[in-house]
Amino acid sequence: MSTSDGDWDVIVDAPGFALGVRLADDMVASIEFLPAGLKRSARCALGREVTTQLTAYLRDPLTPFDLPLVATGTPHQRAVWQVMRAISPGSTLTYGDVAAQLGSSPRAVGGACGANPFPVVIPCHRIVAAGGRLGGFAHSTTGFLPGIKRWLLAHEAAAGGFRLSANGPALSSHRPDVRPS
Repeated sequence: MSTSDGDWDVIVDAPGFALGVRLADDMVASIEFLPAGLKRSARCALGREVTTQLTAYLRDPLTPFDLPLVATGTPHQRAVWQVMRAISPGSTLTYGDVAAQLGSSPRAVGGACGANPFPVVIPCHRIVAAGGRLGGFAHSTTGFLPGIKRWLLAHEAAAGGFRLSANGPALSSHRPDVRPS
């Protein structure tokens, strides 16, 4: 996780965090979660469109994305990311569900989730552990990043989608500064 705003073409403010976006050749090259308080306005048409779409999602999680993404990843990663894109807002699959669909292993699916260069746009937060547990997020199981996953899931649940394990850890004990809107 980078903390400098100099590495990003656009930084979109979000509740309790920010989204740093890199652009390359009129495409989105990567998105990364950053600490709250960083912001950088778009300087080009694509940057303005990225800002518009991410901001719209942060207001309404049913907002679809239509952004040009740099092709990246191994064939397995791309297959996992394709499954992620098919998960509707407010729905989840487990690492095991995705592994069964692809003839893979849950650990390999988790690795592909963590390697996702376009979080939120390719919704890796919608992949959870068995039994409604949160699982990892961006190769992290503690601290700042799992709190963002909890926020994203709760944000989608608040839109009338689902309630992930109402008394379980996935939507409980989240950071006090990362709350659904």
